[in-house]
Amino acid sequence: MQQDQGRRPCPVALTIAGSDSGGGAGIQADLKTFTTLGVYGMSVITAVTAQNTTAVTGVEVLPVASVTAQIDAAMDDIGCDAAKTGMLATAEIVAAVADGVRRHAIANLVVDPVMISKSGHTLLDEDACDNVRSLLLPLALVVTPNIPEAEALTGISIDSPGDIIAAAEAICSTGCRAAIIKGGHASGDADDHLYIAESGRTITLAGDRIATGNTHGTGCTFSAALAASLACGLSLEHSAYRAKKYVTAAIAHALPLGKGHGPTNHIAAGELLRDGRCTGPER
Repeated sequence: MQQDQGRRPCPVALTIAGSDSGGGAGIQADLKTFTTLGVYGMSVITAVTAQNTTAVTGVEVLPVASVTAQIDAAMDDIGCDAAKTGMLATAEIVAAVADGVRRHAIANLVVDPVMISKSGHTLLDEDACDNVRSLLLPLALVVTPNIPEAEALTGISIDSPGDIIAAAEAICSTGCRAAIIKGGHASGDADDHLYIAESGRTITLAGDRIATGNTHGTGCTFSAALAASLACGLSLEHSAYRAKKYVTAAIAHALPLGKGHGPTNHIAAGELLRDGRCTGPER
């Protein structure tokens, strides 16, 4: 059983994702984000990747029983105020994670449908997509695909604002309450689009496109900031604005480490937010 939220001395968030040995994405990016946003972070590792800024050179998927045991250990003792998923690798792990979310009544679930790494390595088996759609999305408060992921989840080619809305509606038809389709792969400004199923509203999360190649881990960082903000008790809309501001600041101050796509700067983003220069409007 989850520990009563009122007994915890601080907000708690759980990440269920893969490990990135380069530290820029995955579990490492999520825990850095949680920490810089003042949230206690717990982790369930689904896979261990040998990865740096240029490539994923190896993937070891953990046994399903290990993933389940990690979820149970974290939730039976501490519980969480919000959770997020990242790299889930296989259909069996997706099913196990969905089962854990149901058994522990995990609310405020952010599903980041990680499918391909920045370097182009496949991180989700093709047959796992069906389980994501049928088992995991119905449990989510919000799903955060980029454009290629939204296309893969829905079968809709996204070439216009109308296509974005259609894809978001299709994602929410699975049962999740909201979808944020990220605009990093679009041309022009890097605007994201939050669609809320209950009201049918679409809210634009405006973002300037920053000229940098150091964008490793941006999707993980955004979804982790969203989960951290939800764990703090903020509304979905306010959490989305805050996550957008956080990841934009992390990209603007990205670190030129390595020979490929360098990582975003979680420390700088957290400092800017604490200084009041990285907050979204109150919602």
